[in-house]
Parts: sequence; C-alpha cells; structure tokens
Amino acid sequence: MSEDTRDGTVTQTLDASGLACPMPIVRTRQAIDKIASGDLLEVISTDRGSLRDIPAWAESTGHTLLEVDDAGDRFTFLIQKG
Repeated sequence: MSEDTRDGTVTQTLDASGLACPMPIVRTRQAIDKIASGDLLEVISTDRGSLRDIPAWAESTGHTLLEVDDAGDRFTFLIQKG
C-alpha cells in the first residue's frame, strides 16, 4: 500500500467532502493509522472548521502539515505521518 514518498508522492487520499465536524478529523486519524511513518496523506474536506481543526490535530499528534490549499469551498491538506 505504501509508496516511496521521497519525491512527494501522496500515499493515500482521504475524501471527507460533505462530512461535518468532527468526522473529517475522525476519518483523518483512521487513515493516518493505516500508513507508514513518513508517508503522505492528502485530506480533502468541505467543512470550514477543518481549516483550524486539522492543523491543530496534526500538531498535537506529532504529524507534519506540509500544505493547506483553501479553494473557498474545498480544502486540501497534505500531512506527513510522524
């Protein structure tokens, strides 16, 4: 399941579109538990609360938030598992 992420390849994409708080975080935690340390998880959400929740969650759990893309009604996060 895990790909080489040295070149920035996303290991897994989680589409949490349409889910309200706290489900994007719940699903993100479940997805990150299934990948190896150092792998990249891309999370897509439509819940505006994700803009504060996912960065806070990543910091508190030792994962690295590499990128946040705010497209207005769709938010994409790139997280590297710690």
